[in-house]
Amino acid sequence: MASPNEPADPIAKGVIPTAKQNLSDLLKWKQRVEVTNDYRESSCEWQTPEPLKNPISLFAQLGARDWVFFICGLLAWTADAFDFHALSIQTVKFAAYYKTTNTNITTALTLTLLLRSVGAAFFGLAGDRFGRKWPMVVNMFAVGLLQIATIYSRTFHHFLAVRSLFGLFMGGVYGNAIAMALEHCPVNARGLMSGILQQGYSLGYVLAASANLGIGGSTNSWKKVFWIGAGFSIGVGIIRIFFPESKQFLEAKKNGQKKITAHAFWRDTRGMLAQEWKICVYCVIMMTWFNFYSHTSQDSYTTFMLQSKGLKNAAASRASIWMKTGSIFGGFTVGYLSQFFGRRRAIITSAIISCFLIPAWILPKSERSLSASGFMLQFFVQGAWGIIPIHLNELSPPAFRSSFPGLTYQLGNMISSPSTQIVNAIAEKHFVQDAGGKHVKAYGPVMGVATAIIAVGIACTVAVGPEKRGRKFEEAPIAGVGAIIPPKDIEMADGVGEKTLHAEQADEIRETPP
Repeated sequence: MASPNEPADPIAKGVIPTAKQNLSDLLKWKQRVEVTNDYRESSCEWQTPEPLKNPISLFAQLGARDWVFFICGLLAWTADAFDFHALSIQTVKFAAYYKTTNTNITTALTLTLLLRSVGAAFFGLAGDRFGRKWPMVVNMFAVGLLQIATIYSRTFHHFLAVRSLFGLFMGGVYGNAIAMALEHCPVNARGLMSGILQQGYSLGYVLAASANLGIGGSTNSWKKVFWIGAGFSIGVGIIRIFFPESKQFLEAKKNGQKKITAHAFWRDTRGMLAQEWKICVYCVIMMTWFNFYSHTSQDSYTTFMLQSKGLKNAAASRASIWMKTGSIFGGFTVGYLSQFFGRRRAIITSAIISCFLIPAWILPKSERSLSASGFMLQFFVQGAWGIIPIHLNELSPPAFRSSFPGLTYQLGNMISSPSTQIVNAIAEKHFVQDAGGKHVKAYGPVMGVATAIIAVGIACTVAVGPEKRGRKFEEAPIAGVGAIIPPKDIEMADGVGEKTLHAEQADEIRETPP
């Protein structure tokens, strides 16, 4: 049946032509969509975005099972963020505990970010081959136990070693969590649900900051926050044990595909890398910008309020909570709007607005003003971030939606890993005068200039990048199984037997001599 939509030129080939086409498409309201018929024949057409629907009606489209998977993925990502920020918001306490500088303590953050990509690759590929369930369970238990190990690290070097190992296991959570959460959501609800899901990161920050506020500012109090984080992570792992595997893997087993050979899985993996390496590189570049964006604008913000603005621990914690509350509202608001306005337009708009808010973010000196400006800046920083889970899932090769988003995200994290350390190092060596004429560390100017540069970099990168809003990735087969080739393309040579074959079987037939 012919499509009622206007036909479009095919997707351009080559880096420069593709970038030009993507930039041109950004200025058009309709979206260029590649559609595939039952015979796997592809063509492009212009599609008009669906009108925005009431968020309540979108929530109602999710069944009980869909909500279970989504909430479990959200909890895993929230616990992951809590465990990471339990260190970043208590940098001053750790520096006093180990009798070292803030910059040296942020080395632990750098090591954590560096090794997260290793965990993302290992557990992401495990999630694509064996299913989302057990890799996540192992991840959450390991992360929780390493939080406990941090508590018992007696020396600074032991502390760094434990946090490095923590980064390896922490890196495996993101890819499996977002794949599991979003693959069960209806297509038109994915922008909204992506925004909510990503803000598990902000929610984790808020919970960690609340815990820090509750336990006070004494040097040894950081251990209580880590005990809370350990219980949270292990609890999520226990909860995940009692829920089934994801829909794709259950259907594969139902269809008799109970065992995926290592040969078949790695064959598909090599094929994906050979065919999709350009999109891999693009997503790593994009996620590098995004990780610089979030870490530069938030990891040192509590330290900035304590040491540059002179706030007490309780006031700085309250302002941090308001800042990340803005993140939560921004994430699901911009994520929801991206379903209609487009993923790239929403990201670019948020990044540009955040640039204009920077002076109001770093110049105030009272708790109320810093809370309000922090709320607004993070509304747009994390508003742009709220689109990332679904944007990465849509850009991913469909059979690799645990490994691809997790690995590209964590490689970006690895490249941007020195961001907090760089901010602290520069700020501690330069001083500015505050409103009272006192010389204070230059955290504000350093974070402000860096955030502006990064926001512009995000806008430029995303403007020339691809977009596949509305892609139905949940219909793809799992890696190692192969796609079904319909009768029009492949038929049995003797005319008998099955008329549809898996790709691997088709290859064997083509290679068999007459």
